[in-house]
Amino acid sequence: MIKRLLSYILPVKIYQKKSEFSKNLEVTWNNGYLVLDSENTNYSFGSLQRVLKKGLKYIGYERINTFENILILGVAGGSVIETIKNDIKFKGKITGVEIDATAIEIANKYFGLNNYKNVEIIIEDAFEFVLKTKEKYDLIVIDIFQDTTMPNFLFEDFFINRINFLLKVNGFILFNTMVLDYQDRRRNAVYKSKFDNNYSVRLYPKIEVHNELFTIKKLA
Repeated sequence: MIKRLLSYILPVKIYQKKSEFSKNLEVTWNNGYLVLDSENTNYSFGSLQRVLKKGLKYIGYERINTFENILILGVAGGSVIETIKNDIKFKGKITGVEIDATAIEIANKYFGLNNYKNVEIIIEDAFEFVLKTKEKYDLIVIDIFQDTTMPNFLFEDFFINRINFLLKVNGFILFNTMVLDYQDRRRNAVYKSKFDNNYSVRLYPKIEVHNELFTIKKLA
C-alpha cells in the first residue's frame, strides 16, 4: 500500500526480469496502478491499455458482446483481455497468442491473467500461429511490439491476406501501430491502401502521441 501511494509522486518499480525477446520487463506502480513496461515503452496497462480501450470503443462494446470468439496477437501483461472481460463483460472465447513466455509469467503473477475464464493463452510466434489455426474470428486484435519496434511481417501481403482470411464477415481487425517518424506514417499509408472495397478501413492518428489505430471491418 505504501508503494502504491508513493507511485502518485514517482513510479515505484517492484519487479524486473530479462527475457528472450525483451532486454528488460518491469512491473511498476505508476499513479496507483500496476503497469508492465519494456525498456523504452509501456507494454500493458498504463497508456497502452488506454490506446486499445479507445479502439474497442470505436468498434463498440455492444457490438463486441455479440461476437463469439476473439483473437489477440500480442498479449504481454494482458491489459486488453482485462478490458474485454471486465469492461465489456465479454462471455465468448478469447485466444491470446504471445511469443514471450516471460511476459505471460509476469502477467499471471502480477495481473491475474490466469484467473479469467474462457481464455486460452498460447506461447507461440504470431506469424506461425496464424498460418496453422483453422478457426475464424469475429475480432482480431494485433498489438505486437519488441520494445518500440514493430516486426516487418505485420505489414507484408502474406500476413495481411492470412489475417483477412481468418476474419469472419462483419468482423473487425483492431491494429495498434507506433508512428515515430515519416517512414512510419508512410508505412501506415501503404498498409491502408492494401484493403479493397470489401473492407471499411478507418485510421485514428495521434492516440497517446505516438500510436495510430486501425479499425478494419470485413464487409464481404
